[in-house]
Amino acid sequence: MNMSRAQYCAAGDTMSMIEYRVLNIPLRDEDPDNLALRKDHEKAYKKYQSLLVKQEQLLRVALYLLLNLAEDTRTELKMRNKNIVHLLVKTLDRDSEELLVLVVSFLKKLSIFLENKNDMAELDTVEKLARLVPCEHEDLLNVALRLLLNLSFDTGLRNKMVQVGLLPKLTALLGSESHKQIVMCILYHISIDDRSKSMFAYTDCIPQLMKMVFEHGEERIDSELISFCINLAANKRNAHIICEGNGLKMLMKRALKFKDPLLMKMIRNISQHDGPLKQLFLDYVGDLAAQIGPDEDEEFVIECLGTLANLTIPDLDWELLLREYNLVPYLKDHLKPGSAEDDLILEVVIMIGTVSMDDSCAVMLAKSGIIPALIELLNAQQEDDEFVCQIVYVFYQMVFHQATRDVIIKDTQAPAYLIDLMHDKNTEIRKVCDNTLDIIAEYDEEWGRKIQSEKFRWHNSQWLEMVESRQMDEAEPYLYGDDPDGLEQADLFYSTDGMPHEAGLSPDPYSQFHSQNGDFNGCNGSNGRPATAYGFRPDEHFYHGVS
Repeated sequence: MNMSRAQYCAAGDTMSMIEYRVLNIPLRDEDPDNLALRKDHEKAYKKYQSLLVKQEQLLRVALYLLLNLAEDTRTELKMRNKNIVHLLVKTLDRDSEELLVLVVSFLKKLSIFLENKNDMAELDTVEKLARLVPCEHEDLLNVALRLLLNLSFDTGLRNKMVQVGLLPKLTALLGSESHKQIVMCILYHISIDDRSKSMFAYTDCIPQLMKMVFEHGEERIDSELISFCINLAANKRNAHIICEGNGLKMLMKRALKFKDPLLMKMIRNISQHDGPLKQLFLDYVGDLAAQIGPDEDEEFVIECLGTLANLTIPDLDWELLLREYNLVPYLKDHLKPGSAEDDLILEVVIMIGTVSMDDSCAVMLAKSGIIPALIELLNAQQEDDEFVCQIVYVFYQMVFHQATRDVIIKDTQAPAYLIDLMHDKNTEIRKVCDNTLDIIAEYDEEWGRKIQSEKFRWHNSQWLEMVESRQMDEAEPYLYGDDPDGLEQADLFYSTDGMPHEAGLSPDPYSQFHSQNGDFNGCNGSNGRPATAYGFRPDEHFYHGVS
């Protein structure tokens, strides 16, 4: 018999012994109320306790053998087929700490495989582990935390950890040097879920994290710690706790001193919350604007721009800020495709959208030639929905102001691009386009007629397509019939009502022009976003009549 075969047999026999000789003996904890039976019960219980000790010793030896045999993945697979996970989870009800160390270690080893992790989820393993956290046995606590870390990669199990009350228990272990790193990783995973973020506000987790951040001195903050803080700052209640006292001031001071992009990302998350939190940033807008320049680290500049772009505060004088720090040339230069990384260019667009809410700033940006630069960027990034949506939002902000509205309508082809994007597949893009075009149509009659005509043509073509599709699906015999003299399909749409049928004309009178105009079928991108025709053929009529 070869070694592999011997391992299979040993593993199978050992598991059979565990299942049928040991685990089927129930744990006893009843205590009879009858006084006459109490003495006999105590005697039997002592005997039972002695048996239990021997049983657990046998279990330890058997499981240790299986753990060693499981180093061979084929043998481990055989154990899984014989339901090893169920046996181990059942053993978690035992009280022997030495046995539990072995069992939890075995489960940790198995948990790296998806099938075993799913079995553990079905067997309520997290609930059983919750009673082991915390515990006085250091080795058992350590291996239990490591198993929880493996399980925390699963969203459902993370939610279960919160439900069984592990969050305050784990938070209390942040002060332990020996377990802090593992606990931090588990809590970081829990903080990924939006529903769980708010739960941290009801623990003392955030004050502990802030203390850790400020104790780092000159050193770079640990990636686990700062990543955890970034997640927590995305919740409004947590952000309020972070900013209590001088929290924001100390964070800003450290971020500006060390040019730490991750710490600035945390600050940026705080700045996104509406209400009093935004007002706290009024004291720091100058410091943030001073960081925006070609000589600064690009990642740090991205976070500073993002923080400023979040500050939609009526009291903020954007025109003064742009002039004092000479930001307009920087913003315009970084709208050129390829001038920087896409992330930085996108933040520049978002920043322009924020400052365009101010009338004087919008005029300043329009005079600087930013609108043609945005159109050029829109052409270059038409495949990226985020870019398109943010650029259209800039147009939306600018058409609110009389001066910039006139520039956009009369001096640029921006309305034509917006018409092309009216029927984009992205819902948000369509919504912003519709709102912007509604404002343009209200203030300019010519563009209003073009917009109305385009909307009519789109709805008409959709209706015709729906009718054709329904007719083909239903295949009703009485619609066309078998009569060779019956109506042709085109005659159903073009009869003697002033629109004579032409043999070469499709039932959709505009379909032959689509690729020419780039309205619907003339798409350059894989996602169907059309390239505008209006900017390149200004002398061509907006729509084609049928004569």
